Formats: sequence, C-alpha cells, structure tokens
Amino acid sequence: MISKRIAAALAGATTVSLLLVACGDNGGDQSSASGDSVKSLTILDYYNNDPDKSLVQKGLDSCASKLGITIQRETVPGDTLIQKVLQQASSKTLPDVLMLDNPDVQQIAATGALAPLNDMGLNADGVIQGMVDATSYEGKLYGLAPVTNTIALFYNKDMLAEAGVQPPKTWEELKAAAKKLTKPGRYGIAFNANATYEGSWQFLPAMWTNGGDETDLTSPQVAEALQLWVDLVQSGSASKSVINWTQGDAKDQFAAGKAAMMVNGPWQIPALEKTPNVKWDVVTFPLNKPDQTPVAPLGGEAWTVPLNKDQAKQQKAADFVKCLNSDENELAWAKARFTLPTKTALLDQYAKEVPSMKAFAEQVKTARARTGKLGDKWPDAAKVIYQAIQLALTGKASAQDAFKQASGG
Repeated sequence: MISKRIAAALAGATTVSLLLVACGDNGGDQSSASGDSVKSLTILDYYNNDPDKSLVQKGLDSCASKLGITIQRETVPGDTLIQKVLQQASSKTLPDVLMLDNPDVQQIAATGALAPLNDMGLNADGVIQGMVDATSYEGKLYGLAPVTNTIALFYNKDMLAEAGVQPPKTWEELKAAAKKLTKPGRYGIAFNANATYEGSWQFLPAMWTNGGDETDLTSPQVAEALQLWVDLVQSGSASKSVINWTQGDAKDQFAAGKAAMMVNGPWQIPALEKTPNVKWDVVTFPLNKPDQTPVAPLGGEAWTVPLNKDQAKQQKAADFVKCLNSDENELAWAKARFTLPTKTALLDQYAKEVPSMKAFAEQVKTARARTGKLGDKWPDAAKVIYQAIQLALTGKASAQDAFKQASGG
C-alpha cells in the first residue's frame, strides 16, 4: 500500500517526459547484451549542499573508475526528490541509480519502480538489522546504505564538571542534571519538539527505549516518554520554545552556551568543531529503567536500482551499488562525513579511529528503522506523534491523553 504522502505526490506528478541526458529511457527496449557494453550510468540524489556533494562525488567517482564507466549525476533539494522520482516513474525516465532516504525505500518499492537487489546477486549480510528492515519490502531487498546516523545526548563537559554532574544514564538523572544545570541565560537541555517529522524523530529514543511502540501510541510506555518531555519543559530545564525549534536550533543553543545538553546527531559535529571553546562529549540516550536498552531511530540514505528493461544496464547499476557499500567505501564515507558504517563488523574499528563517534557507534547497533513495523504507514504515525507532543507541551492535553486526542480518539 502506498502512503498518503506518496499517493498525493503521485496524483500531482506530471506526464511530461523528464528524459535524463545520455542514458535514454530506462523503460526502453533491452539493448545491451552484456555488462561490458555499459559505459555510463545516471544517478539521482539529494546531496546538493557542500561539503556533502563533493564528498559523495569522490565515492561515486571511485566506483565509476573501478567499474570502467562514467556517471552523470543530478542532485536536487531533499524536499523535492520524491516528487521528481514519481514524475520520472510516470514518464519512464528514472535514473539508473537512485538514492532515497531510508524511510522512503519501502514506499517507492511498493509502487513497483525498483528492482530487487537479491535478484542481481546483492545481499545485506552483516548489515545492522534496523537498516535491513528499512530497505526491505515484502521479503526482498531494495536498497543498501553505505552509512547511517542516529541521535544521542551531547553534553558540555565544562558545565557538567562545574556543576558536579555526571553524564546522565537514567531519566531521573537526566531531569536532575538538567535542573541543576539550568541558570539565568542557560537551559539544562535543548531538543527539537516541533510539529514536523523531525520532532517525532527526536522523540523516538525516549519512546522506543521505554518500550513504547508506534503500533500502539496510547500505551503507558508511550505516555511515560511524553511525560519526560513535559517534565523537562514544565520544570524550566528546557525552553518552552522547543515546540518550534529545529535540530539546528538546538545545536545553536548548545554551541552558544545557552544549553548544557542537547539531543542531536553527529551531523552537528562539523559546526561544533568551529566552536573550540565548547568542550563536548556524547553518551547514549538515558534509560527509564536499568534493564532497558537504548533504542534510537536510524537515519541515512540507501542506494537503489530502478527497474530497467535494459538488463545489462540494470546489472551494472547493481554492481555500482555494491561497490558503494564495500567496507572500504563505508569507512571512507563515515570518516569524511561524521556518519556510521552500516556493517556491524566495522563499527568497533570505526569508533576507535573516530573517538567522537563512539557513543553513536554503540547507539546505532540497537537503532531501529522508522518503517520497520508500520512500513509505508509510518508517516501517519509520525504525524500523530508530533501532534501529541505539541498538545502536551502547550498544556492542551495531558501526556496520558495527548496521543488519544491526536489520533482523533
């Protein structure tokens, strides 16, 4: 079943041909007899901002060189990718290699636009289970992600030391630390609780770590997680403005010394490195109970192969995706972009070589795919989550009633 978001985009997709240069219509006749006859591949992704664009380009060029081909790459803004993909699917002009945000893989696979990678000799052996769940649909693998990311708890080492506070390991410790660290001009903690999928994403470590589940958002475990957010805001340990903040805003507060801790991801590290006066470290998300395991959401993009009647070109595209996911490439991209390899066997080595990513390397081992349980229905649940957070943090509903109210119950 296609999600409402994808269906809406599909309804608005034009039928105008969006033929990509030099590769022809990927819905055309089979024309290549063997992979050796394939000399060029087209690629579509949303890494359109430096430095990501140039860093990814190096990886793409490396695999192109190894396979003896040239590549023609198009980058688009992230919020336009799905619309473009559906337009190209309609006009049969999809690229040979397509990058998708991992929660979108199942949704696009459900449209029938992607080729199963298993049928072309690829597998996900050794890949963290959360990413396998994200990139599989109806028992088949449709994407491979060289790198991933997740979120954890950053803290200002100097501020915690000055206050005599240890990095929190439990929710009670988190609330106590945030309260003690709060003083005029500074909050104890910053996080994003805005009315977007990003706000839902930041709530998932609390919800999932506590045993909450998107298949039952009215459970006590989910309400307890929301109460944690409410307690932090109502106590004054977190700003009431978190209902409007992005993850970038939370980073700005932390980098400016206006927050002693923040929930965020490793993509903020390059910006933090530009503020050397802020000494920071990261720990996995705190637990509500000692027997729990921290569970956070998986980010990152997967590379897929659209269906192509030119079997040789489709196989060459699969070979290209396989190359992108080699151990060598995973480590190179992870180091360059403050992301994480998706193969479990590489995580410990990576953490030793990039110490600032140690907590994220631990966190990602137990991280979950947002689409792992609901598949293409995840966006609907995410909307209920961020609406419930807004209701609770603005005092329009209790943590116990917010999810029922947000879901129309």
